[in-house]
Amino acid sequence: MLKSNIDLNGRRILVTGAAGFIGANLVCELVKRFPECKVMGIDNMNDYYDVWIKEYRLDRIAEAAQYDDQFELVRGNIADRDLVDRVFSEFKPEVVVNLAAQAGVRYSIENPDAYIESNIIGFYNILEACRHSYDDGNAGVQHLVYASSSSVYGSNKKIPYSVEDKVDNPVSLYAATKKSNELLAHAYSKLYGIPSTGLRFFTVYGPAGRPDMAYFGFTNKLIKGETIKIFNYGNCKRDFTFVDDIVQGVISVMQVAPAENENGVRYKVYNIGNNDPVNLLDFVDILQQELVAAGVLPQDYDFESHKELVPMQPGDVEVTYADVTALQEDFGFKPDTPLRDGLRSFAKWYKEYYRISN
Repeated sequence: MLKSNIDLNGRRILVTGAAGFIGANLVCELVKRFPECKVMGIDNMNDYYDVWIKEYRLDRIAEAAQYDDQFELVRGNIADRDLVDRVFSEFKPEVVVNLAAQAGVRYSIENPDAYIESNIIGFYNILEACRHSYDDGNAGVQHLVYASSSSVYGSNKKIPYSVEDKVDNPVSLYAATKKSNELLAHAYSKLYGIPSTGLRFFTVYGPAGRPDMAYFGFTNKLIKGETIKIFNYGNCKRDFTFVDDIVQGVISVMQVAPAENENGVRYKVYNIGNNDPVNLLDFVDILQQELVAAGVLPQDYDFESHKELVPMQPGDVEVTYADVTALQEDFGFKPDTPLRDGLRSFAKWYKEYYRISN
């Protein structure tokens, strides 16, 4: 196991995408676990999905914070270079976690501009700000952690997916932008000595998640009595990873800035997934059981009449499956929340948030 070389207590931590699903959960845990840290968030609060869920997450952060100015949110876009430079100049972050991104595989086909702006230009701005944080002999950023995605594996046939696999054949623009992030981070690590770690997330789910994700969208449709479409005729498998596991993994990684590798670059990439892919048909069956148990759906709900098996969508892949050997070896950590437990948490949250009574 690697030894921690960054004590997060007392650190200035910048989290982009702080009102997002992973970002908000991460900030909540940081302010609770490290009471002396100070966190600044950046989020553009866009309307890609329901902004009220983002406001809800920010309220949870406010409840978790242990003093008034432990967390501050800057409402703005990381594609705005002046804003990013100003935040770095005034806040002087020591650890940066870049989670701001335009997410979603299918949406990247409809609206590619949003992905280039946020995932490419925005990430470039973060890298440039990290680079200049060392100007004039300043200590600067000690560790940059950034979100990549399992989508970079594209249509790889070898499973489970390993970080050692070649990932040069993306099947969506979203995947291409995430692979670009890894390449840019490597170049900046080599050129300017920025210690950076990329995290390939595998299908993150949980309470107050993204409404565009399948489990959330399925729930919205089922409660309205609509039919849900199950792609590839149900023959898809996903490595569903509960958000609490993701947060624990991110925090573990934040505390270990990578040492120089054999090429003299302080750079690492890890998978974070549950290492246990689940068939989509089994997934939706467990989901509807937990929705019924939580009272989101009535006890006599006819699930079979509300599902439709359809062909694969463009940009999707049949299987995602994380090899998390490196994460276990370096941090002694492996996501382990059972799918049913995670979906139960989501179902209970959904009932409370939408004030459902049956």
